[in-house]
Amino acid sequence: MAQETAQQAPTTAHTAPARALLPLILPAAAVGIVASLVYVGVSVAAEQLQRVLWGPLPDALGVGRYSVLWMFVMLVATGIAVGLVVWKVPGHAGPDPATLGLDAPVLPPLVLPGLGLATGLMLAGGPSLGPENPIIAVNVGLAAWLGGRFLPRTPGALWPALAEAATIGALFGTPVAAALVISEAMAGRPMRGRLWDNVFAPLTAGAFGALTTTLVFHPTFELGLPPLGHPHWEDLLAALVIASVAAMLGMCAVYAFPYVHRAFRRLRHPMLMLPAGGVVLGLLAALGGHLTLFKGLAEIAELAHDPEGWSAGQFATMAVVKLAALLVAAACGFRGGRIFPAVFAGTALGLCAHALVPAVPPALGVATGVLGILLAITRQGWVSLFTAAVLVASPSILAVLCIASLPAWLLVTGRPQMQLRDDSTPIR
Repeated sequence: MAQETAQQAPTTAHTAPARALLPLILPAAAVGIVASLVYVGVSVAAEQLQRVLWGPLPDALGVGRYSVLWMFVMLVATGIAVGLVVWKVPGHAGPDPATLGLDAPVLPPLVLPGLGLATGLMLAGGPSLGPENPIIAVNVGLAAWLGGRFLPRTPGALWPALAEAATIGALFGTPVAAALVISEAMAGRPMRGRLWDNVFAPLTAGAFGALTTTLVFHPTFELGLPPLGHPHWEDLLAALVIASVAAMLGMCAVYAFPYVHRAFRRLRHPMLMLPAGGVVLGLLAALGGHLTLFKGLAEIAELAHDPEGWSAGQFATMAVVKLAALLVAAACGFRGGRIFPAVFAGTALGLCAHALVPAVPPALGVATGVLGILLAITRQGWVSLFTAAVLVASPSILAVLCIASLPAWLLVTGRPQMQLRDDSTPIR
């Protein structure tokens, strides 16, 4: 994305930057608004379906909404429904999601409806994945198709960069996240012109995507935990330990990913792989409880509302189960992203640290747990820091997080990532 973005920016000293950048504002704004509406539309539709599947339907059947039986039935049924989409809908809901990251390929328009449908069914049915990867892929394909039709003279490589930035801005409710992803992707690559000239158009798209989401969807990440206050030396020590432990826990899932993926691939057919994944997810839900279902944002708010409401063992169980559910859902073929469920796992791990050592402030435990898990799962340093910081909304924690990220990053850098090549070998 970044390299392509750099190619669209003013490239010579003879071109006035403002004259080159001004024509990009309207296309970037349009992509930002459309990308946000696509994200909100899929999310709202999934939430409405989720309310029916996990409310009136089990009530009408006389089954507990989050009973072990209903969780198992719903997860297997979701595997069957998504399997049918992958099998029968034109485009087969896109390529194997285990091979995709945030930097999405340009998919043909025929693929996009099936990918959106598979994502909505997954979000409503309970597997532990978020909307980010498939929604980015849908918006990239949509932007490339519409941009090529209505503005054919605009370089085609611009549209994917705008769509990715717009969707990231919409997902997090702020263009800062998009800017951080763009700047991190640009590091170490050839770039002509000033950095701000290169990120101008994507940042515009991200800003309009974030603003549109904020106006129509009102997202929030802040958990309402007591702020950290003035950090002490013991807080720094706790942060270093928690972030490192979280990173190592995340790397366990990363190392297991290609093996679990190959195990499901042996089934060879989506109508076998996805229902089998639903069976495993149903067993994990029975172990971890209903809070380990879904993408995890509403569930972390419930955990943070009562940090003393669970024991250290229960928090640890939820963290491990959620990470295992993320691993299975991503490996068996469900269309979804890994950031939001990883945030839940990090939150549960951080609250486990607080339950074990009450002197560890909940905000510190949550932020550093999320930081370590995200560094391992995403390998996106800026996004990991940003997400950890906004969850607790405590300015004094930023310096602590930056220091805690250093040993955690040393544990994950240069090692396999939670993304596979087409031959099922991990990307490094």
